[in-house]
Amino acid sequence: MSKKIAILGSGANGTAIGVDLIRAGLDVTLIDQWPAHVEALRANGARIELPDETIEQAVDAYHLCDVATFTEPFDIVLMLFKAYDTPWTARLIEPCLAEDGILVGVQNGMSYAAIAEAVGAERAMACVIEVASELHEPGIIKRSSPRDGGSWFAIGSAHPATAGREPEIAEVLGHAGVVEISDDILAAKWMKLVSNAMTLATTALVGLPIDEAVELPGMRDLMLKAGAEALAAGEFRGHPITPIFGLKPEDMQNTNQLLELLHDKLMSFTRPNTLTTVLMDHLKGRQSETGDVNGAVVETLAGRANAAPANTAIVEITERIRRGELLPNPGNLDLIREMVAT
Repeated sequence: MSKKIAILGSGANGTAIGVDLIRAGLDVTLIDQWPAHVEALRANGARIELPDETIEQAVDAYHLCDVATFTEPFDIVLMLFKAYDTPWTARLIEPCLAEDGILVGVQNGMSYAAIAEAVGAERAMACVIEVASELHEPGIIKRSSPRDGGSWFAIGSAHPATAGREPEIAEVLGHAGVVEISDDILAAKWMKLVSNAMTLATTALVGLPIDEAVELPGMRDLMLKAGAEALAAGEFRGHPITPIFGLKPEDMQNTNQLLELLHDKLMSFTRPNTLTTVLMDHLKGRQSETGDVNGAVVETLAGRANAAPANTAIVEITERIRRGELLPNPGNLDLIREMVAT
């Protein structure tokens, strides 16, 4: 009997991944919190607009409130909600997770601990994701990272109770992109956080696609400063430097330009006019994951003299945008420079 799989958080990336799994013949249920999106998926199926093709696929979609009606447990749940929603969504789905099931945090940020607390370490696993998709209109996904060329995952066990089950999850995610199994998944997730600290909120502050934002004077310098602080925070937390994005250990160890390497590797995945998830949150007037990324760096290094000025400024300007005090625009770079200099 095939495993029952749920995508918990079927927004842009969740729907794109879910369609890949459905097309591979897997039993997949999509669950999301945006009512209009769920209704569009039910009425018309999912439309995935890729650079070279458009896929239309019927899906089995449910509202969050429908979780209370499920009677058959899921063997695998892939959680793609925002990192800050992890505690309550993990508890929401826990009654629907099989006794030997696995809840995988396919998310940014360091969400594993909250998942393990909600469902038990024996049913929790962590994942690094690099997939670029946008959802602006219900049911329609613009995916700029195809399955065979830009979508990448790392899966790993963070507790002995789940050791050996990584291939089971890797096989599922392998239908949506390249998958690697990590020996230290929490270190890999922190390395992704380093990359995100450089890129997501930082480029979103100026209101431009990534490829345009990085060309602004001062942007690359700010990105590298934010990344250097994140690396220092990872060292403080005890996370070793770990290869991600398909890089090899020798790539990471034999360079004194690690941050530039990560930046350039990420940009190789990025297609023109790609908006970061944080910029899309700004445009939609909702909370972003900046607190779970740049904020985690600030929190880790709190109390150390001048430890994270770049990330502190990025978090503050992002919050001012969320409150409506500022708009995302290139002028915010000048504000950042003033804050970091003081």
